[in-house]
Amino acid sequence: MTDLPVPGHPVHDYEYALIRAVPRVERGECVNIGVLLYCRHAEYLGARTHLDQGRLLALDALADAAGVRRALRGIEAVCAGGEAAGPAARDSAGQRFRWLTAPRSAVVQPGPVHTGLTADPDAELHHLFDRLVL
Repeated sequence: MTDLPVPGHPVHDYEYALIRAVPRVERGECVNIGVLLYCRHAEYLGARTHLDQGRLLALDALADAAGVRRALRGIEAVCAGGEAAGPAARDSAGQRFRWLTAPRSAVVQPGPVHTGLTADPDAELHHLFDRLVL
């Protein structure tokens, strides 16, 4: 939680997961490249991403940075919904969050889901992004 709740403002539970790049899955080394945040009560699903190419290449000099960027754009599209999300556009925000956070062995993968409380999901997403990714 970024700040203490303001009296009179509703506080909602939320779930979030880091998005990480694991360029050599067999080694398990990763760099945080984004955050997903879902708040059912506020009907909010958001993503913020940033690929620090230098950090990625420090883990694997042959890592496919362009492929990681494409995967991040896909995650952002699914998160936003709408036509760019493809078939996922028909799913609820909660279903999209669950799909995006399903465990996978890939270069771009979600971390474990964590929970918190916030009065402002968008501000919380930005706070988590600044603290855990940048």
